[in-house]
Amino acid sequence: MDRVMNIVLFSRRRAGGLKEEQGFDGRIVLYPSNQNLKDYLSWRQADCHINNLYNTVFWMLVQRGGLTPVQAQERLRGTLAGDKNEILFSEFNINYNNEPLMYRKGTVLIWQKINEVITKKIKLPKEEEEKEVEVTRTKTKVVPLHCDIIGDQFWEEYPEILAEDS
Repeated sequence: MDRVMNIVLFSRRRAGGLKEEQGFDGRIVLYPSNQNLKDYLSWRQADCHINNLYNTVFWMLVQRGGLTPVQAQERLRGTLAGDKNEILFSEFNINYNNEPLMYRKGTVLIWQKINEVITKKIKLPKEEEEKEVEVTRTKTKVVPLHCDIIGDQFWEEYPEILAEDS
């Protein structure tokens, strides 16, 4: 998918085989409380996990198990998470819990304040030559995280996300 998106976004060419242009689904929603927001984001992360587990097993069955996509879909019909984990482990020696967090939890983007040290040249009024001084500035930048946001630990570590003045 990264390759497809790079072709579409950066080369201005249409990626072969796509039926329609790729897009990004972005939404702005105002939730009535912080708890509603946390519940919604937790549900989205759980959904990411469910979809990735299914896709991981599906593609293992197709790519390494020799099934057709239709056969893999039929094999997975009605299975629960434990069943999928068992297929991965017993047939492909994959412990899903050891897969990178990026796949199991998705990517969370947060605004984070960082200190940036830069060197500036300044000229003082009564001096002839410029002088280099280090200046520290606080910047806000987007930081990708691959972590669990369902429990309290994330919200305790990043309380500014839900702060009234952020």
